[in-house]
Amino acid sequence: MSRRFARYIWASPNSFLGLLFLPLALLSKGSIAIVDGVLELHGGIISLLLRRLIPIPGGASAMTLGHVVIGRDGTALDVTRPHERVHVRQYEVWGPVFIPAYLIAGLWGLLKGDGAYQGNYFEQKALQDEGSE
Repeated sequence: MSRRFARYIWASPNSFLGLLFLPLALLSKGSIAIVDGVLELHGGIISLLLRRLIPIPGGASAMTLGHVVIGRDGTALDVTRPHERVHVRQYEVWGPVFIPAYLIAGLWGLLKGDGAYQGNYFEQKALQDEGSE
């Protein structure tokens, strides 16, 4: 089995969660594309969900779930692609435990007073590494 295939398998429980957004994109005139082996979905109701349901000021421009990235629109995906690709790599390393680890890191950041997003280890690492992707 190739290493690349193994990374897809290891991250697949999270990618499955991302695939749940596929019907939302298709049914609400959103768009889909595969870019560098990552499924990108944007627009339609996905934009509304990212804007309203992500608990950071102004919502999120994009969010990664395994090898699926959802974004508000094509421009948001273009702008956030380096950052979101770091998260894809994090999913490949952490696999099925990434989401619980991310939530714990957010809680830890909140408890430290740095904020659930700004103080989250995975976000800090993505900001640090996004230029090297």
